[in-house]
Amino acid sequence: MIRFVYLNVKLSELPLIYKTAIEASMEASDAIVKIYNQDFKAVYKEDGSPVTEADIESSKIIHQYLAKTNIPAIGEEIEELDYSERSKWSENWLIDPLDGTKMFLRRNDEFSVNIAHIVQGKATFGIITSPTEREILFGNSEYGVHISTFADFSKPDQWKKVTPMTSMNNPLTVICSRDYTHGSAFNYMQVLEREFGELNYSKKGSALKFFDLVRGSADIYARFAPTMEWDIAPGQAILEALGGQVVDVRNNNPLRYNKKSLYNPHFIAMSKAFAKR
Repeated sequence: MIRFVYLNVKLSELPLIYKTAIEASMEASDAIVKIYNQDFKAVYKEDGSPVTEADIESSKIIHQYLAKTNIPAIGEEIEELDYSERSKWSENWLIDPLDGTKMFLRRNDEFSVNIAHIVQGKATFGIITSPTEREILFGNSEYGVHISTFADFSKPDQWKKVTPMTSMNNPLTVICSRDYTHGSAFNYMQVLEREFGELNYSKKGSALKFFDLVRGSADIYARFAPTMEWDIAPGQAILEALGGQVVDVRNNNPLRYNKKSLYNPHFIAMSKAFAKR
C-alpha cells in the first residue's frame, strides 16, 4: 500500500548532523545484529525493564557519532540530567539505542534504533532503523520522508521518497504493541467502532509501527500506557512531515519533548487520511 517515488535527492542536501545520525543508526544496528545472532543474556534494571549487551553497545556507538555534532543527548541507557540543566538547551538528541528489548529477547525481529533531533521542544527530524531488515525510515517536513536500505544510503537516487496515503484502510486498521490489551484504551476503541464499524488490529513491537503508518498498512496507533520521549519523537517528526499527527489525548495538542518528565502522555498517532477525515 506504500506510495513512493524515486527522486534524484542529493545526499549533500541533508545537513551533516542528520547524515551523521543515520550513519550512527546503521553502525549501531550492525552491532545489535551481531549480538542478536549469538547467545546473550539480559539483566534487569530497578524498574523491571530488561537491558542487554546490545543496548549498551548500540548506545556507545551512537554517542561516539553524535558527540561530533556538539548537540547534547538524552535517552535510554543515558544518565538522566536534571531538568534545571536540560531546560537551558535550545536543541538536543533523543536516542533509544534498542527500542523493543523485549522483542529482541523474543527474537521476533521487531526492534529498532530510534534517533530524533529536538529543537525548542519540537521533534524536527526522525530516524527509525530496522536492524534485521536493514532499512532506515528518516526525514522531516523540509527534506521529505524517505526509506532506504543500508546498501543504498550512499545512493540517494535509490531512496524511496514517501508520499502520504490519501485514503484509510477498510476496515480501519489500529496498530498496537505485541503485549497490547484494551485496558484504558477500551473506551476510545468503542468510539472508533461506532464511527467506523469493526476494527482490524495489527500488532508489532517498537517504533517499527511507524513504518506501517507511513506505508499505509495502518491508520492509527493509540497508546494509553507509559512510553518515553525517545520512543515516539522520531515517529512524530516523520509522520507530521506526511501530514499525520501525534497528539496528547487530553488536549489534542502535538507531543512536546525535553520536558521535566521524560514520560509521554497518552497519545494517538494517526495518518494524514485519518487526521483529515
